[in-house]
Amino acid sequence: MSSDPDSTPEDDFVLRDALKRCSPATYYAACKFKKSRSPVDLGVVVLGIMERFTERDLRSKLADASSSVRLREDLGLDSLTMMEIVMIAEEVLKITVSNEELTNLRTLGDVQTFILGKTTRSEASGPLAKTTADNNAWDISAVGEDVRRIEANTARSISPLSN
Repeated sequence: MSSDPDSTPEDDFVLRDALKRCSPATYYAACKFKKSRSPVDLGVVVLGIMERFTERDLRSKLADASSSVRLREDLGLDSLTMMEIVMIAEEVLKITVSNEELTNLRTLGDVQTFILGKTTRSEASGPLAKTTADNNAWDISAVGEDVRRIEANTARSISPLSN
C-alpha cells in the first residue's frame, strides 16, 4: 500500500503491528496516508491513536474532534500516556518528537497542528500533496473488507512455504 517503490509486504505488517490496538479505520487511514499524504487521513490516524489511550467514557469527546479538547483535563491523558502516543505516532508517521516539543501540546488542536507540521517538514519532496474531494472520500463500511484483504496478502507473503 506504500507509494515507495522499494516497499515490501512487511511494511504493511509493521504498520498493522504498530496500530494493532487501534480501530481498523485508523489502520486504513494510515495506509491511505502513506500513499496520499492527505491531511484528512492524517487527522484520522492521529485521532485513532489517541482513542486507543483514552478511557472509554471519555472517547465521545474525541468523536467531536474539537480543537479545544484538552489532553489532560478533558481526555485524562498524562505525560506517560502522551509518550506512548508519541512513540506510536513516530513509528507510524516516520517523524521524531522531542520531550520539549511534547510539553507544548495542551489541546487536540495543538497535537493535530503539530503532527501536520512534522509530516510536512519530513517530506523530502515538499509540502503535503493537495487532494481532491474524490481522493478523500472513502467508505467506512468497506474498511473491514480492505483490512482483511491486506492482512491476507501480508500473511501469505510472510508465511513460510508449506511445500
